[in-house]
Amino acid sequence: MDKLFAWNKARPLHAIFWCGLLLRLLAAIFAKGYGWHDDQFLVIEIAQSWLDGVDFYGWLPNTQGTNIPEGFSFFYPGLHFVLFWLLEFLGLTDPQTKMLIVRILHALWSMVIVVFGYKTTLLIAGKKPAAQVGWLLATFWIFPFLSVRNLVEYASIPFLMVGLWMIITGQKNQRFALWFLVAGLVFGMAFNVRFQTLIVTGGFGLALLFQQRWKETFLVALGTLISILAVQVTVDYFVWGKPLVQFIEYVDYNMHNAALYIVSPWYTYLLFLLGIMIPPVSIFIFAGYFYSWKKLSILFVPILIFMIFHSYYPNKQERFVVTIMPFLFMAGVVGWQRMVQLWNENKKTMKWITGSWMFFWIVNFILLVPVTVMYSKKARVESMAYLSQYDQIQHFLIEDEQQTVLRFPPQYYLKKWINYDTFMRNDSISGYRGKIAQGGTVPDFVLFFQPDNLDRRVDSMLTIFPELEYEATIEPGFMDKVIYWLNPINDNQIITIYRNSATIAKTTAK
Repeated sequence: MDKLFAWNKARPLHAIFWCGLLLRLLAAIFAKGYGWHDDQFLVIEIAQSWLDGVDFYGWLPNTQGTNIPEGFSFFYPGLHFVLFWLLEFLGLTDPQTKMLIVRILHALWSMVIVVFGYKTTLLIAGKKPAAQVGWLLATFWIFPFLSVRNLVEYASIPFLMVGLWMIITGQKNQRFALWFLVAGLVFGMAFNVRFQTLIVTGGFGLALLFQQRWKETFLVALGTLISILAVQVTVDYFVWGKPLVQFIEYVDYNMHNAALYIVSPWYTYLLFLLGIMIPPVSIFIFAGYFYSWKKLSILFVPILIFMIFHSYYPNKQERFVVTIMPFLFMAGVVGWQRMVQLWNENKKTMKWITGSWMFFWIVNFILLVPVTVMYSKKARVESMAYLSQYDQIQHFLIEDEQQTVLRFPPQYYLKKWINYDTFMRNDSISGYRGKIAQGGTVPDFVLFFQPDNLDRRVDSMLTIFPELEYEATIEPGFMDKVIYWLNPINDNQIITIYRNSATIAKTTAK
């Protein structure tokens, strides 16, 4: 331990880097599955279906002219399309193996946040705040898990972090004009991953304007515009024959459909961040952020604008604010350490502050270990992997009488793109029986989500498909169960699989 502490003191960035990388590699190996709908169905499923020549979700124009732009950048899914093509060209076709490689690449990519977060804080405030920020970015309990997810909210952060570092180094070292132009190009790449990062980039630009750095502001804005046009216009014109149609559709959709999703009070994100960042240290971070507003306007302004926009916008989902968390840690730690200097003589206050940080690191470690290796959405993934044993499968039914909204099955793990039916809470068994009688597709498998009243539900299905046979029960992972216990909205189901022996035989399994 003495050697470890000495190493951290002598070369803090090295210690932070290797610790952060180790955690992310553990997540890459063990944190299989996916965290949210978007990191699976807006990236992985899209890329693989394109590669298989299916376009299952209808993102591309079709010969009938019925598909329209969906409002998502093709850049990030397109990178996965290229990666999957390369892996399959090399003979790697197993879904889990490909996803392991995806997670490892994302783990490496996320280390840019840690390294440049440290370097930027070092430029702003010196070694002590930089080390504290570095350790927070490397080991904060949710970051390793997020680092290996295919979330545009997190995958776009390295571009923003590098661009910020370039602006600050350019200001301090009087870099030539091209330096700020390149910073803008980097910010534009963040936009190409996630459109909403333009709010953060605009905040950086406003902070430069407040500092009366007109030339630097213009160059950053020009570089951002060039980067956006080079990617978005090129891709959209090639696919749709029109420039920027995806971004235009994105803006239009969100203007007219904001209330269709999770609508929460304006203070939702504030409470979320105060909770997830572990109080009372989370309060220290926010206090430091506001304390540093003038001296760290380059961080204060974009965070404030981002929070105001998302707090005003009706659709509130926790992952949306993940993008600004590293920057909030940076501004908050620097400001808080400056505040603490005012109380150095007050031993009781300093003892309480030290104890609060000890509490933070203990809780953080307790959360860090299980979350880092969490196999998320295990039952949904493994149920599709189970069905992939049957080459002859043509159709399946999802029965979930507890829900009115379908939890999509991740067919990437099925290795096949097939249509499926659903039987939800508002459906009737007589209505479904009539549908089948009128020529509806008979399923090869029925997947019963959740075990509640399972015998009754199976008996109802047996009246339509009398040759259903029990096949398997797929359990959620341990952390899936814990998260469901904490908040039942995170419905990670036990999935019971029944095979219809009238359409598919057991002997066809591999």
